[in-house]
Amino acid sequence: MANPSDPTARGRAILVGAGPGDPGLLTVRAVEALRSADVVIHDGLVDPRVLDLAPAGAQRISVAKKRARHTVPQEGINALIVDHVQRGAIVVRLKGGDPFIFGRGGEEVEAVRAAGLGVEVIPGVSAALGCAAEAMLPLTHRNYSSAVSFVAGQCKGLADQNWSGLAGQGRTLVIYMGVATASDIAEKLMGEGVAPDMPVAVLERGTCDDSRALRTLLADLGPMVDRERVASPAIIVVGEVVELSDAQDKLLRWAKVAENVA
Repeated sequence: MANPSDPTARGRAILVGAGPGDPGLLTVRAVEALRSADVVIHDGLVDPRVLDLAPAGAQRISVAKKRARHTVPQEGINALIVDHVQRGAIVVRLKGGDPFIFGRGGEEVEAVRAAGLGVEVIPGVSAALGCAAEAMLPLTHRNYSSAVSFVAGQCKGLADQNWSGLAGQGRTLVIYMGVATASDIAEKLMGEGVAPDMPVAVLERGTCDDSRALRTLLADLGPMVDRERVASPAIIVVGEVVELSDAQDKLLRWAKVAENVA
């Protein structure tokens, strides 16, 4: 069995953050890991150009997940990683965004460690950071926001989650996996005291060629997602910092929103 602390050993797992979409946002270390891979176990949203960085002979295994339907359950993914590592392979577990931000990377690290195998984590540009940067939307700004929080909008028991104090004046809230529950999210936040006219941005397929940055007000979040037929992957940003994104597009969007919210 390989020494888990030896970074050059055979039979080890490397969790790699693939970033939000654009292959140009991969870290140098991530590229090096991919080029060393015998097996690449990847999410469904990873750009094919990223997968092409692995050796031609490397085995590629998709464990794509969709809402309400997991092609491979998480326990199965964990077992798949461990099985290939135990056979002596260098396994790259390629995950969209960053492995440790709503990527279940922690669970996979635990599984590999429990088997006594070597594991390394290479961070990636998270969806929040990459998508916000493309939209010229700073998540913090000394005049608008001194705190930023990340939450999942698709977790069980959304109504029971305590988001009190995470959104509002001087704060930014970033919601992952919230498209399908956008109306419920807006109602939840307004019920917890966030103003209906709080600026909101929906960043769809950020850093990809077909990305969109949509801006509205909190009270119009659900209707806007329906009108614009927003589809995952997308993140929702709630906060005054949204006003700092592209001014011309903002004015056009907000003119429409004013009619819908009034």
